[in-house]
Amino acid sequence: MDASQPLPRLWLMTDERIGDRLLNAVAALPDNCGIVFRHYRTEARLRQQLFETVRLARPDALLLLAGPAEEARAWGAHGSHGRGPGEGLRTAPAHDLHEIRAAEAAGAAAIFLSPVFATRSHEGAAALGADGFDRLAVQTSLPVIALGGMNASRFADVSRAYGWAAIDSWLGN
Repeated sequence: MDASQPLPRLWLMTDERIGDRLLNAVAALPDNCGIVFRHYRTEARLRQQLFETVRLARPDALLLLAGPAEEARAWGAHGSHGRGPGEGLRTAPAHDLHEIRAAEAAGAAAIFLSPVFATRSHEGAAALGADGFDRLAVQTSLPVIALGGMNASRFADVSRAYGWAAIDSWLGN
C-alpha cells in the first residue's frame, strides 16, 4: 500500500484465538483494508513467520505490527500499533479520554477505540455503546476506528467512527 493513500476504514485485528482460520480472515477482507497483527502470546520466531505469511497473503493491505516501531520496521510492516511514541505510521489503542490524549501526545495517526459493544476478546469488559463511543470520538481530531463487537451493520450505529475493526466479523461469526 502506498504511504500517500488514506488510512483504511476496514480492519482485521489478529490474535491467537483465530487459530488456523487466520488466512481465511485475511482472505475475507475487502480491498483497501488494514490488518493489525497482534499475536502477542505467540513465540517470537513463529510470530514473525506468521506475520510474513499474512504479509505475503495480502500485499495490498496496510499491515501494522503491534509492538515497537523498530520491530515493525525490521519486519517490513507499514507501521506499528501500540501505546507510546514510535517512528513512522503508528496507531494506538484507547478505552477512555485519558488514553485518547496519550495517543495524541504520542503522535498516533489513528486511534482504535474499544470496546464499543460486548466482545469475546474482552469478555466482561464494560462496553462503551454507540453513544459512549461517539461522545469520546468527538474529543479528538484523529481518525477513530470502532473496535469491539463490530460488524458492518453495527458500524452504522457509531456515527463518529472513521472506520471499524474486528476479528469475528471476518470469520463469518
